[in-house]
Amino acid sequence: MRTSFYLLAAALVATLRLSAANITVRSLPELQAAISKAEPGDVITLADGVYTAEADIVINLRGTKAKPITITAQTTGGAEITGSGGFSLVRPAAYVVIKGFKFTHRANRAKTAPGTSFCRWTRNIFETPGDGENLNIAGSDHEVGYNTFRHKNAMGRFLAIRGENGQIAERLWIHHNYFFDQQPQQGNGIETLQFGLSGFSMSSSNSVVEYNLFEKCAGENEMISVKASAVVLRYNTIRDCPAQFTLRHGNRCEVYGNYFVNTPGIRIFGDDHVIHSNYFENCKPAINIGNGDGEVADGAKLTCHDRPDRVLIAFNTLVNNRQNITQSRRNNGMGATAITLAGNILQNSEAPAAEISGPNQQVVWHANILYQINNSGDMPASGYTTADPRLQKDATGAYHLQAGSAARGAVKTAYPAVKTDMDGQPRKAPLDAGADQQSTAKRTAGLLTQGSAGHLAR
Repeated sequence: MRTSFYLLAAALVATLRLSAANITVRSLPELQAAISKAEPGDVITLADGVYTAEADIVINLRGTKAKPITITAQTTGGAEITGSGGFSLVRPAAYVVIKGFKFTHRANRAKTAPGTSFCRWTRNIFETPGDGENLNIAGSDHEVGYNTFRHKNAMGRFLAIRGENGQIAERLWIHHNYFFDQQPQQGNGIETLQFGLSGFSMSSSNSVVEYNLFEKCAGENEMISVKASAVVLRYNTIRDCPAQFTLRHGNRCEVYGNYFVNTPGIRIFGDDHVIHSNYFENCKPAINIGNGDGEVADGAKLTCHDRPDRVLIAFNTLVNNRQNITQSRRNNGMGATAITLAGNILQNSEAPAAEISGPNQQVVWHANILYQINNSGDMPASGYTTADPRLQKDATGAYHLQAGSAARGAVKTAYPAVKTDMDGQPRKAPLDAGADQQSTAKRTAGLLTQGSAGHLAR
């Protein structure tokens, strides 16, 4: 009888632990203790307050896809972690969620190391002082979404993507984050988002960076710097940032549906990129085709400015820019090869293509539309028509095509790599020139505001 009782009690305890635990802690030692014992499905809540970390809060646990381990603040932004330590996810951490914290601890402490996977940082505020990164991601399959990165006045990046043994982190999803107020510094190494390093540049990431808002981020001359291959960057808004979006090293990136407003636009190095359906307003320049000083495919160092080859720049809208399409001069520059510029709209500015330094080979200009342009500059007459695209700002704050636009059906050549427009609507023949394809489909993208990105976004 007694044996049966103990067996029943043991079975009951085992059954109870099969259900997830909800644990509330009120100190960092309690938090670390709860983390060390957590099991899949557990939710650990840190009560609101200010906590000083004297060492890193180490996480090496594995949840599951169905039952992640969640470490959360009691309310969004209500639990603040300051001091010299932060959350450090180390191998083999997986399926862990870090949610709702305000991080004011020293920079370079929030990180996911190589060997971690499927973890998520969401609804957090990063405001970490001192030199170094606010968040470093080196493992694969992670998600960084709905966070606010703000007020950086030191060397280092808001967000840095790394990897291991020459392989960049893979299959990341970086979305709906708000990057705000990054003060300029002297020297190199203060990008807002640095995706990779030259040593990772030939490895494919197959990651997506989308629906992020960048405002007043100065840093250095590169604000977003991509040093990896096979990265999709789409539907982001870059506004009032005096630094450039640069495809610095790597190949086969897709950049589409992004909104560039009052910023130096995009600069392009590397091979086989597709740049389409982007919107440029009040930029100088809008699009800078890199002038190479080496060719990686022929053995040049990965740190060179790799000559752009086989890049498609199509279906973009450029309006009210102080410069449109340029190529900077470089001593002994190699220029670019096999660049196609097709179906772009350029309106109300100086020459659409100026200071194209070269030397360039096999450059194709096709079916571009110019309107209210003083002169064609370096764009050949065969590459454009002069007509009114009937652009007008709508309720979204961006210029869209109106009825009777000369851009309607203006592009007769198919470009299979171009599937959507700047509103996230599908492109179907007849193809409209510019970033906007007139469509009755639901809009899924547009100019972002503070209400659509960051820790409090809807």
